[in-house]
Amino acid sequence: MKTQDTCFFPTQTLLCPGGRVLDLRRPQVMGILNLTPDSFFAGSRIGTADELLRRAEAMLTAGAALLDLGAYSSRPGAEHISEDEEKRRLLPAVEAVRRAFPHAFLSADTFRATVAAEAVAAGADLVNDISGGTLDESMFATVGRLRVPYVLMHMRGTPQNMTKHTDYADDIVLELVRYFRDKLALLRAAGVVDVVLDPGFGFAKTAAQSHELLRRLPELRVLGLPILAGLSRKSMVYKPLGLTPDAALTGTVAVNTMALLNGAAILRVHDVAEAVQTIRLVHPPFSAPSP
Repeated sequence: MKTQDTCFFPTQTLLCPGGRVLDLRRPQVMGILNLTPDSFFAGSRIGTADELLRRAEAMLTAGAALLDLGAYSSRPGAEHISEDEEKRRLLPAVEAVRRAFPHAFLSADTFRATVAAEAVAAGADLVNDISGGTLDESMFATVGRLRVPYVLMHMRGTPQNMTKHTDYADDIVLELVRYFRDKLALLRAAGVVDVVLDPGFGFAKTAAQSHELLRRLPELRVLGLPILAGLSRKSMVYKPLGLTPDAALTGTVAVNTMALLNGAAILRVHDVAEAVQTIRLVHPPFSAPSP
């Protein structure tokens, strides 16, 4: 068991454009900035440029290390939009947030390689791909060329049909370990250096499967990479409680606590202040050595 004078995670940093380094020696918070009109959590939807900057500032002030900007809704059954529409929503937002907050770490939430490349050119620091490269065969080569960190998520199918792909012939954790192992080999061959693993809670997984993954999260650490937990207000939280996403903050804090205790390095959340407080309680700041 690691002690407080050592790092929590095998990979301690992510090298971002301009030589900027994201420190993962302690867990960090990724704030969600939804640029879609149909996100499953209505409270996260952003309608104007002013609202975007206000939300970004509030998240950074509350302690978010990263801001994740997404313009393609990935909720189950979400409407498919064109690449041009995704760029129209995403690129001006990345540019605006980068201009207003030059020191923030920005993530582009997209599965399209061309969108990822243009988002990085607009100021994004890393690429967060829900499809793990399965929806655009050019993604791995593009990220390798861009030399940016990459969030590798597990999903089957597409957001439109993923709920039909929840049957796993083998143990679900073993399935993910094999999936990540094979994808990592392709990423390394493409020149991608820094990778974060995302189990994809709720993506082609039932609530019961997602909760099993959460309990067994330490088993994914055999891969030696930081883990991102995206649990915020999801159906695995609110449906078992008979609630709606709007009422799922308490449940989100509970599952985020479990994720941290099981080794998560990044919490992707709608509610930054609560996530920051959770991290501070689960992983208290390092104490200065006694004189």
